[in-house]
Amino acid sequence: MRIDKNVLCAEFINRPNRFKAYVKLNNEVVMVHVPNTGRCKEILIQGCTVLLREENGINRKTKYDLIAAFKGDKLINIDSQIPNKVVEEALKKGNICGLEKYKKIEREKTFGNSRFDFKLTDNKENIYYLEIKGVTLEDRGIAKFPDAPTERGCKHLLELIEAKKQGFSAGVLFLLQMDNMKQFMPYDIMDKNFGDALRKANEAGVDIFAYECEVGMENITLTKSIKVVL
Repeated sequence: MRIDKNVLCAEFINRPNRFKAYVKLNNEVVMVHVPNTGRCKEILIQGCTVLLREENGINRKTKYDLIAAFKGDKLINIDSQIPNKVVEEALKKGNICGLEKYKKIEREKTFGNSRFDFKLTDNKENIYYLEIKGVTLEDRGIAKFPDAPTERGCKHLLELIEAKKQGFSAGVLFLLQMDNMKQFMPYDIMDKNFGDALRKANEAGVDIFAYECEVGMENITLTKSIKVVL
């Protein structure tokens, strides 16, 4: 998908809280919004080059969103609103192996006590619930999730298991917001409960997908499947 707004480069200074950061843009210190509640500590390092997306909302306190950063020579998108858009585009194009038959694509549908990112339906009215998790953490070519403890993530996995028990198809897709990854795995050191829930979901027949992306200055697109190691 293309980013249809103006994108600029800046130098990262610091991030005093989850939602805002300071950058140097055209030799001026500017406060920007960070659309990601994760820690991103291994990415947002003082002096690194970041990408800003210009926003023009009337009620905004900041003019820019910090949407990506260079970790060495690797560009990593950190915008938490991007994964669902990228996956929806891929679903419509039939680019996710195993989900090509689902032509009806609905966003944000409730099941039990959770709201899944997608409810997919094929022409025989078979239903598939799909949850999306954006991945920004990488360590020597291995992508990991989560980068912060996530009770909500565990809850989603348990609800996917329940969907399977009730006869629906279900899966979780980890969208790696970067390229050239060797494999994906749960980050047990950060959140063992999530890793255990993911393994339990796998045993219950929940599909586990991991796809990486091609990330550019003005685009991000789902490309290929990556090996999942549990």
